[in-house]
Amino acid sequence: MRKNRPGLRLWQGAAVLCLALGLTACASDAQSVFHTSTDEETAAAENSGSVPWDYRIVENTVGDLVGSDMTVLPDNVLLPNDDNYATGDKVWTLQFMSAELTADEGQRTSVKLSAWDTLKSYKAKKQADDDLANLKVTVKTEVGVVGVYKTEYQKQTRDFAVLELPSGNRVKQPIDEDRYKALEKAKTAQVVLEEIHDYSDYDAAYAKFRGWAD
Repeated sequence: MRKNRPGLRLWQGAAVLCLALGLTACASDAQSVFHTSTDEETAAAENSGSVPWDYRIVENTVGDLVGSDMTVLPDNVLLPNDDNYATGDKVWTLQFMSAELTADEGQRTSVKLSAWDTLKSYKAKKQADDDLANLKVTVKTEVGVVGVYKTEYQKQTRDFAVLELPSGNRVKQPIDEDRYKALEKAKTAQVVLEEIHDYSDYDAAYAKFRGWAD
C-alpha cells in the first residue's frame, strides 16, 4: 500500500445547498491545499459522481478451493488463493464501499451506497489494519465557513454551521452558542477530516467531516 500522497486529487462531491433564514457568514474564496481540480472538472461533477465511501476489515473462513482461487465464507466471494490457504483456514479480508452522489436542480444531494465489495485477503489482522490505516487517513485542516444560522421550534433554538469541505461538498453541523459566536464572522475553521482513498487509485480521495480541531 502506498504511503506517499503526491498530488492528492479529491473527488468532487455534489454540493449540498443549505438555505436557512439567518445565514450570516460568506463562503471563503481561498481554496484548500487539497483542492486541485479545474473549474471544468468541478462543474462536471456537480450533478453526479462516484466516490470512495468506506472500508472495513472482516474475519472470514476459507471455503472451497477452485483452481488457484478460493471462496471466502459466509458470502462465497471468490478471491485469489495467493497464500495457499486450506479449506477451513481463518483469514481477514478488506472490504470496500463506494457511494453515488447525485445533486438535483436545487443542489440537494442524495447518496446511494453500494454493497460491500471484498478486495483482498490477509493472513494476519495487523496486515489488514496497516492497509486500512493508509486508506482511511485522519487529518486536521482548514475549511471554508459558508455560514451559521439558527432555527426555532416550540420556543427551542438550535444553532448550525455550514462548512465547505475540500471535496467541494457542503455539510451542516449542529453547534453550541459559543461556537456560533466564534464562527459568525469567520471565513475558515479548523476541523478534523477523514480522507477515504480509492484502493485502485490512491491519489483519489473523498473527505468526510469528523469533528472540530479546537
